Amino acid sequence: MKIFNKKGFTLTEIIVVVAISSVIFIAVFNFGNSIFSFNSNAQKNLSAQTDARRVLKNMVKELRSASPSSLGSYTISLASTTGITFFSNIDSDPYKEQIRYFLSDKDLKRGIIKPSGSPLSYNSANEQISTLVTGINNGVSPIFEYFDSSYTGTSTPLVQPVQITQVRLVRVTLKIEEDTNPTKTIGPVIVTSQVFLRNLKDNL
Repeated sequence: MKIFNKKGFTLTEIIVVVAISSVIFIAVFNFGNSIFSFNSNAQKNLSAQTDARRVLKNMVKELRSASPSSLGSYTISLASTTGITFFSNIDSDPYKEQIRYFLSDKDLKRGIIKPSGSPLSYNSANEQISTLVTGINNGVSPIFEYFDSSYTGTSTPLVQPVQITQVRLVRVTLKIEEDTNPTKTIGPVIVTSQVFLRNLKDNL
């Protein structure tokens, strides 16, 4: 006659099994969560890059056609490292709009003023402001850099404060970093473009 060993798992064995199972579960969960987070961040970066390129494309178009205001003011009225204000006709009427791109906190914004009234003027109270890109994190690096007619492709930018009558080319660099967590797995998106001001062109 066979004698069955009715001895089951000891408490210690159960604790060990539970502990091992927990470690495996946590590892699998963290791995899956990391993959999800990576994919999510990659998608956000791709979307941010697409949006930034679209914004720069439009900005370059406006800057390229920049010209004196409808009042006769100089083409550029402000040229700082975080903002630029200029005049350009961006619609179907004969008047030049005042356009300014500027950094507000971590947002790149665009303000437009259409000249109005009699006599004609650019009333700041009529400025229409929109947010174009969020998560700008250029740090000490300039968003806007300016070059004169001697630009060769490797020239250093004009020193701030810029003498606006010397500006012939503008370089724009956006560093977008929505997630500033130091443990993040994906770096910032950097988009850059440059444009010469066609109506001020000398040697470029």
